[in-house]
Amino acid sequence: MLDIKFIRENPEKIKEAAKNKNIKVDIDLLLQFDKERRRLILKIDELQAKRNKLAKDAKGQKPITEQIREGAKLKIESSTTELELKITNEEYFNLMVKVPTIPSSDTPIGKDENDNVEVYQCGKPTKFDFEPKDHMTLAKDLDLLDVQRGTKVAGYRGYYIKNEAVMLQMGLMMLALEKLISRGFTPIIPPTLVREFALFGSGYFAGKEYDPELDEIYKIANNEVLSDGTVKKENKFLVGTAEPSLLAYYANEILDEKDLPLKLCGFSQCYRSEIGSYGKDTKGIYRVHEFMKVEQVCISRADIDESNELQTQMVEISKELHQDLGLPYRVLQICTGDMSAGKYKMFDLEAWMPSRNSYGETGSASNFLDWQSRRLNVKYKDKDGKNKYVYMLNNTALPSVRPMIAILENYQQKDGSIIVPEVLRKWVGKEKIG
Repeated sequence: MLDIKFIRENPEKIKEAAKNKNIKVDIDLLLQFDKERRRLILKIDELQAKRNKLAKDAKGQKPITEQIREGAKLKIESSTTELELKITNEEYFNLMVKVPTIPSSDTPIGKDENDNVEVYQCGKPTKFDFEPKDHMTLAKDLDLLDVQRGTKVAGYRGYYIKNEAVMLQMGLMMLALEKLISRGFTPIIPPTLVREFALFGSGYFAGKEYDPELDEIYKIANNEVLSDGTVKKENKFLVGTAEPSLLAYYANEILDEKDLPLKLCGFSQCYRSEIGSYGKDTKGIYRVHEFMKVEQVCISRADIDESNELQTQMVEISKELHQDLGLPYRVLQICTGDMSAGKYKMFDLEAWMPSRNSYGETGSASNFLDWQSRRLNVKYKDKDGKNKYVYMLNNTALPSVRPMIAILENYQQKDGSIIVPEVLRKWVGKEKIG
């Protein structure tokens, strides 16, 4: 969320940001609720002051009839006003969670993904002197993947990774972790089953609460049995990335400025319902419900230059990983219409995938400024003793599935074998899969 004071002072800028991000939110109505909210809070304070004075005047004495009547009147008026405030707060908050961060001045203005801008390219699309196969054919021929039985057991988009592909996938994860640890990132294996606030706080709900029609998140229906045998009814969710768990690690805490920036890397299983991708990428394992990923997260001071530099550093690490793997890739700067509400600046990395005859997304790097930290209530105490909200950033180091698709397809040989990228051979244990 944004600071309401900033919204009051910059309503037109917020409206422009919402328009450019294709977000429907009535800023004028929000400001009306804000004004009414402040009026009601002031009224409640005034009523409480009157009740306190009435109680003080009657202290040690039996209240007279007039005081009793006045006290009853004030009590009723206070209850009514508090109910009005509760209703107003609800409407106010429903709008506040939709207010977008104003994107950076260099973010391209555009309607959708077609307006994203390529800012960097490394390597040329792979050319073959034979008819190349797609990753599904290669994986079936080499017994690396079983989608048929995966679907039988897990349902639509289910799959089994087998044989050398297991070590290829784990090698990708270890390659990412080793590089990030060498760059000062703290490795963490976070919870993948989390409470509601972690997903709301990091912006994975479209609104204030989970919406099964919009949010590509799996909700766990089971009640939780506590150590004393009591049953706790609380919504739990499976994360789609380690980001929510890592950011929520510091929820409701005040950090010390000298400890910033914090650099974390999380390895986790990831779960996505993909409800918004009906009919897309139905063949192969490009879009699946379950995969692994190593995520980068940075938490910085409230300094745009510092956060921009951290975002650049994270993108450079992802670029290095693609180069280490020998994959042709590119970097896109994401336009306003393809960014979610909280993002200030965003880049995507895409690897060349021959079967698609195009690049496929392998990661995203996003700077949220203080949009997430306000929701999660994460602050730091600066050198002057003032508490400020931190800035939060995240980026994919490597996911498990899509880089593997790119490796299988780009490294395939005429005889149907796959050359293993040199950096992964210590995990796979061989130079070629055949």
